[in-house]
Amino acid sequence: METTADETSPRAGLRERKKQRTREALLRAALELFTTQGYERTTVDEIAEAVDVSQRTFFRYFAGKEEVALFTQGVAEARFLDAVRERPPQEAPLEVLRRAVLEGWDTIGEAVESVVPLELHMRAYQLIESTPALLAAYLRRSAELEEEIARVIAEREGLDVDADPRPRVAVAVFGGVMRITGRLWSEGADHSIPAIRELTTAYLDQVGPALAEKWRTE
Repeated sequence: METTADETSPRAGLRERKKQRTREALLRAALELFTTQGYERTTVDEIAEAVDVSQRTFFRYFAGKEEVALFTQGVAEARFLDAVRERPPQEAPLEVLRRAVLEGWDTIGEAVESVVPLELHMRAYQLIESTPALLAAYLRRSAELEEEIARVIAEREGLDVDADPRPRVAVAVFGGVMRITGRLWSEGADHSIPAIRELTTAYLDQVGPALAEKWRTE
């Protein structure tokens, strides 16, 4: 006897919701453990045990600790890339990047809180700078993201990214500023979103003057 789509879809929907709840529970448990006892000291077994599932179940959802540690960062990065694509066509490339990242900090809760509390995401973000293995992985991902952003910028401007160096140069400068502000924010005393937004704004505002103007005053 054949089953119809109407008969199977409720069950399929229930399974998907259960999978989503398990994924989010593993993610939250992992980030809590990473930020309280350290990334290196936390094992996959501990994460699985915190959610009362097997190690095998953990690996159905995540390839390993690195993937789960950087998961919410990936959510924020995807939101930023969408914001870049949606900026008005008349904006200059660096202004596009500037407005997209500040908009990202203003709306990050909407993206991240669908999977974990925003406060937990910010603690995990801070953890990256103090964990060499995570920082190395994050920098690898950043290089890939910057290439994707450069191609989006080139497309917006009607340029061939492989023939015109400007999109990659602009994104490299922007990426450098993001890494500096992220490091300074993580080392500072105020780890709030307003603090990193203010720091990001201050540094991005200096990109033009720093690159185009003389620094000596005499």
